[in-house]
This record gives sequence, structure tokens and C-alpha cells, in this order.
Amino acid sequence: MKTIGFIDYYIDEWHANNYPRLINEICKDTGMDFCVKYVWTEEDLPPHGGKSTDEWCIDHGCEKCETIEDLCEKSDYILMLSPSNPEKHEKYAKKVLRYKKNTYIDKTFASDFSEAKEIFNIAEKYGTRIFSSSALRYADELDGFSEVKNIVTTGGGGNLPEYIIHQIEMAQKVLAEKPLAVKVEKQGIQYICSAVFGNEKKACMIYSPSMPFTACGETTAGHDIFRTINSDCFKNLMADILRFYETGEPSFDTSQTLDVMKLRTGIINGLDKLGEYVML
Repeated sequence: MKTIGFIDYYIDEWHANNYPRLINEICKDTGMDFCVKYVWTEEDLPPHGGKSTDEWCIDHGCEKCETIEDLCEKSDYILMLSPSNPEKHEKYAKKVLRYKKNTYIDKTFASDFSEAKEIFNIAEKYGTRIFSSSALRYADELDGFSEVKNIVTTGGGGNLPEYIIHQIEMAQKVLAEKPLAVKVEKQGIQYICSAVFGNEKKACMIYSPSMPFTACGETTAGHDIFRTINSDCFKNLMADILRFYETGEPSFDTSQTLDVMKLRTGIINGLDKLGEYVML
């Protein structure tokens, strides 16, 4: 059995609570032999209450490690979580990536573009294979968007800085060009983020807390396409993570992760410059 180590700021959160089940389902379907075996957390308890690391480990049949180093030595592969605290990722990466074990880093990859570049620099220094993505990149509904030149996405979540990554990832996958500039506008509780990409492509990302994830595109032939995201994109993502662990090869050009982070940083900066284009 190939072992996976979970690194998290605190472990009782949605991603950590659901990833072991997805791993087990995929292994049952495919014959792969992975399991979550080791856990390290910086904080023992979630800030708003929940299970301690020991309680979580008992429920999931895992072993708590006292240090990141201990986890990295014991695990075959690393899954760095902390999905709501990307500011922790660079600090964790400095310890994890020196072990040269294939590592997935959960969304959001880093706090900003400069930290994202530094994580890739660390990985390159040690020759460690890494990748990161929002699960929305793996939505089945995006498969029909290959000829789209402009895209409009919608989505919600608890706050824009944490959840806009999902819309950015969809737009980046579909348009596959470098983001050049972005403008943020506010309409009540909604934010409209208009981005310009290379090759004259554009994206409009609309954030509102309760809005479902959707994608609407205009093809190069002038036709429109609209999809509501209903597929099991998290299971699709986990299947690709396990494939990556076995092969060491991400399924997309990881420079797109830096493009995603560049656009997210521009949107965050644009919150203080409403109505103005922020050059990327």
C-alpha cells in the first residue's frame, strides 16, 4: 500500500474530511493501492470548533506525526492541505519539498504571485515534482469549451479572496492564454472581474456568495455554450492526483498555476482600485 501524508493547518475541514473517502473510492474502482496514513497539523483544533487531530486520526485510521519532517520521512507521497490558509504553504513547502516526494498542494496555491513563484523555485531547487489546482479545472462540463474565445463564469463561497480561485481556474483552463489585465467592479455584494488575456481572449468572472458555479462561452464560430457545473469535479481531481503520484507528471502545464496566481493577485489588488484596470 502506497502511503499519503496529509499536512494541514488544522485537519477537521472539508477537504481533509472528504479526500480519504475519494481516495478509497478511486482505488476500489481502478485497483490502485493508496491510503492516507500519516497526518501533521500546525494547530490541534479548528478555530471555530471541531475535532482535534487525535480524534480525526482515530476516525480515519491514521497516525499523527509530531513534526513535518517525521511525516515526510514516513510517507510515500505528500498532500499539503490548508485550503483556507494559503499563507501557510510557502512555510510548509520549505520543509516538505526537500524530501523530493511527489507533492500536491491544495488550492489556493499561495497567498500571492510572488509566493507562488518562490514555491516553484523551491521545488526546482530540490527536483521535486509538484502541482496544484482548483477542483473546478476538472469539471466535466468544461470539456465542450475547447473552441471558446470568451468566457463568463459565476460562482459563490464564503469570501472572494478564497473562492474566486475556482472561477479563475476555469477561465485559465478554457482560454489557455496569459492574463494581461483585470478590472474589478462592485455591485452590492457582487463583484464583476473582467480580465483580458493574450490572443484577444477575455473572461468575466462574477462572484456572489450564494451563486452556483456556471460557465458560458462564445466559440470562435460565434455560437454560445452554457453549462451549470454539476459533475463530481473533486473526484476527478483526486483521480488525477493519484495518477500524478504514480507518474510524477502533471496533466497540464504547471506554468498555468502561476498564471492563475497572477490573475488572482490582480483581482485582490483590484479590490482597492474598483473600476480601474490592474496590469499583470
